[in-house]
Amino acid sequence: MSATFADPRSGGRRVGTRRLTWFALHRDRARIPVWIMSVGAMVAYYLAVAPAVYPDATARQGRAASLTSAAAAMLSGPGYGLHDYTLGAMVANELLGMLAVAAALMSVFLVVRHTRADEETGRTELVRSAVVGGFAPLTAALLDAVIANLAVAAAVLAALVGNHYAVPDSLAVAAGVALVGLVFADVAAVTAQLTDRARSASGAAGGAVGLAYVLRAVGDAQRTGGSALSWLSPIGWAQQTRAFVEVRWWPLALCAALAAVLVVLAYSLTARRDLGAGLVPQRGGRAGARRTLLNPVGFTFALERGGLIAWAIGLAVFAALTGSMGPSIVAEVVKRPNLLGGSATGNVLRATLGAALSTYAMTVACYAVNTIDRIRREEAEGRTGVVLTAVGRPAWLASSLLVAAGNCALLLLVCGLALGACAGVSVGEPGLTWDLAVASLTYLPVVLCFAGLAALAYGLGRGIWWVWTLLMTAILVGLYGPLLSLPQAVLDLAPFSLATRALGVAHDPSALLAMAGVAILAGVTGIVTFRRRDLAA
Repeated sequence: MSATFADPRSGGRRVGTRRLTWFALHRDRARIPVWIMSVGAMVAYYLAVAPAVYPDATARQGRAASLTSAAAAMLSGPGYGLHDYTLGAMVANELLGMLAVAAALMSVFLVVRHTRADEETGRTELVRSAVVGGFAPLTAALLDAVIANLAVAAAVLAALVGNHYAVPDSLAVAAGVALVGLVFADVAAVTAQLTDRARSASGAAGGAVGLAYVLRAVGDAQRTGGSALSWLSPIGWAQQTRAFVEVRWWPLALCAALAAVLVVLAYSLTARRDLGAGLVPQRGGRAGARRTLLNPVGFTFALERGGLIAWAIGLAVFAALTGSMGPSIVAEVVKRPNLLGGSATGNVLRATLGAALSTYAMTVACYAVNTIDRIRREEAEGRTGVVLTAVGRPAWLASSLLVAAGNCALLLLVCGLALGACAGVSVGEPGLTWDLAVASLTYLPVVLCFAGLAALAYGLGRGIWWVWTLLMTAILVGLYGPLLSLPQAVLDLAPFSLATRALGVAHDPSALLAMAGVAILAGVTGIVTFRRRDLAA
């Protein structure tokens, strides 16, 4: 069905935008407040804890000294103001990047939900049958994202100003968060025109967020204050405002300009495609099905193969970039042997690589949950009922779990091999390749635990949102728990801390065995409950 933009009933391409915007906000009446409260609470907690943890200049300079290494810069920021590290500079250097990523992900999810996902389910076609212009759905989705980002920025600004931080610098931080969110809202609007599946659109836009973060991280690790790579990332632009050090506004103009270009591109692409179709054509299938497609495991793997390849390539590139920073890490260790407090083996390079591996395991866990969530979307679109005429319910859900387990193991191994190989070549230590490959698989029980919980959520038919909440909480605690000064008991129980943190450090396997047990129990329970409920219930 071709999208019609000159319908005489419509009176314009954007007619109906106001109603669709209100409808989008109504649908997001729970999602947007959750994002606002989550980001606001994160900022408020940080602002409350930081003065207690770093009460004087000596403590803050000690923190600044720990951020001069390449590895620390990758996780924090460009390092402005380290010579006189104030609490404000700490917010801009260590917290701003995390807030920008949160706003970017929120924007991607919102825009794809109201554009490509609605087209995929047929909702947009139903809406367009009324007096609605061709650009109205996209405009409403973007306005929804604008309002959400402004609300998040207002929460950040209120938290900063309420704690007596300078208003201009606080405004720069809040504006940076909002503008990064809007850039990636527009990125999602573009990917929604290119693909014909919501999952592909979200994956492509999410990959852009990941690429922006990696470019910023590697660029900041190369040189204090950022390098050329840092200036290729919208997240880097937000941090280059130098808030609370020597605030400058012009880097935010880069975000605004890119957002404007992407908006024009999104509308241009919308006018050039058919409703429900993507501009990137689907490949034609084979004349005859392979034997592997005749069983549920082979069929499920075929559905996941394209996504698996994309994830593997992306993770391999990011891991290789991280591993290539080995010489910089070694140089810092030579200058300051007690960097990061050392490790049980005294090898900070291996400790840092182990920490990087943990972040890639978190990414693989997101892939695992998203893989299981696919079958929920298949059911919502009415395809599961057709499949179940030839395959039993236990076999269908079990095949998804088996494929997810195998794919996650492969992705973890890819991360370990790429990280270890590049680090080993860069520092002349080839043994790192094998060590990182083995260490990567220690995270498999943790990753599969979230896959099992996703299967349980699907079996119960109660929605998968709570699994995503648990996973995002585990990721935030794993990445920023020490920075936020969370209790040690919480840090010790964080799922991703149960695997080895540093290569060569002995760890108790009982926790990982317990996680594997939880994964199996949750998966089996999900299969049993799926047998007993009605479809689409």
